[in-house]
Parts: sequence; structure tokens; C-alpha cells
Amino acid sequence: MASEKATVHKDAISVTNLSKQIRGRVILEDINFRIPVGSIAGIIGHNGAGKSMLLRVISGLVFPTSGEVKIFNEILGKDIEFPRNIGVLIEEPGLLSLYSGYDNLLLLSKIRNLINKDSIKDTIKSVGLDPDDKRPIKSYSTGMRQRLGIAIAIMENPDLVLLDEPSSGLDPEGIEIIHQLLHKLNKKGITILLTSHSLEEINLLTNLAFEMKSGKLFPSHQ
Repeated sequence: MASEKATVHKDAISVTNLSKQIRGRVILEDINFRIPVGSIAGIIGHNGAGKSMLLRVISGLVFPTSGEVKIFNEILGKDIEFPRNIGVLIEEPGLLSLYSGYDNLLLLSKIRNLINKDSIKDTIKSVGLDPDDKRPIKSYSTGMRQRLGIAIAIMENPDLVLLDEPSSGLDPEGIEIIHQLLHKLNKKGITILLTSHSLEEINLLTNLAFEMKSGKLFPSHQ
């Protein structure tokens, strides 16, 4: 279950007057939005619209030029440097290519020691992979790597999950598995924010949607 700490707050994410510039180029412009606790929210937009950058700022990986980001009422860069108990998939994670998927997750789990081996295996199964597959991930297909990245994001049962185009590289069966998984996680109380370039995916998954165009965010009329 999502932690009791998360459920006492009305908003999982609150973004106020957020802008990001890089070498004078505006990447994000005056963004304001809120994601209530327990939502599945989606941002639709073309490649280069700013979706990935917005997730990087929300996850604490990139500092905004101006504005404020609150995660469960804690201000990034002031109250905390990084959000607490968050799972993130923005780019393909840095993995050890000669190790199996299970061994990669096992090594990552030792950083915080929050889960055991059985939990790791259950997470791998939940994304449609075999935890007993001994092949090194260098032999994985693009879709298998994407599934493993999602497994890494969710394996420690975070309160908030950020996923940048989670269906990217997946075949129809894989997409269905991940969609069902996200609905299951949300029913447990986990808040999810995902991006997509597919309106169909946004309509299927989310109860709150936004559209990003040229670094600006607008409410989406699904």
C-alpha cells in the first residue's frame, strides 16, 4: 500500500509558475498544475514538446529556472533535494549489460534495502518478464528493456510514479500488461503521472489529462 504519509496530503504534485530555460532557449514556460493524491494523470504531446523535461524537474533531476515544485507538500530544493519514495522512468536506466534483469534489480535494491528477493521476483513477473531468465540484458529486446525499466520504477512500492512514455517499444501484448499493472498500482493508492504521444492511451489510463505544446501546459479535453 502507498504509505500513510502520502495519503494525508491533498496533492501529490503541485507546480506553480514553473519555467525552464537552457542557454536562453525556453523549454518550459509558466507551468501551473496539480495532481491529487491517488490520481492517474497523463500529459500528451509531440516529441520535443517538453514532457520529459517537466518530469525531470518534478523528479528533482533538473533545477527549474523559476517557479516551485511541491511533492506531497514538500518544496523541491528547499524542504527536500529529491522527492521521497518516488519511482521514475524517464530514460532507459543505466544497467549492467552483462547481468540478468533480476541481478540488476537485486543490486539496485541494496541501495535502500527496502525489499526482499521475493518482492523483486514478483515485480519482474508483474511486467511480464521471467525473473529466472539468466540471459544478460545486453541480449534483451527494446521492449524487454522498457519493461525492466518500469519494474525498477515500481519495485520499492513508491507513493508516486513518474513514467515517460511507458508504452514506448512495447508490442500490443506488452502494452496491455503494463496498462493493467498501472491500474492495479493505482487501486493500491499509488499516484501515477505518465506522458504519451497517444491520445488513445491517455483516454484509457488517466482520470486527469494535460496537453503540452511548445513548453506550455494546458488542460486536455479528453
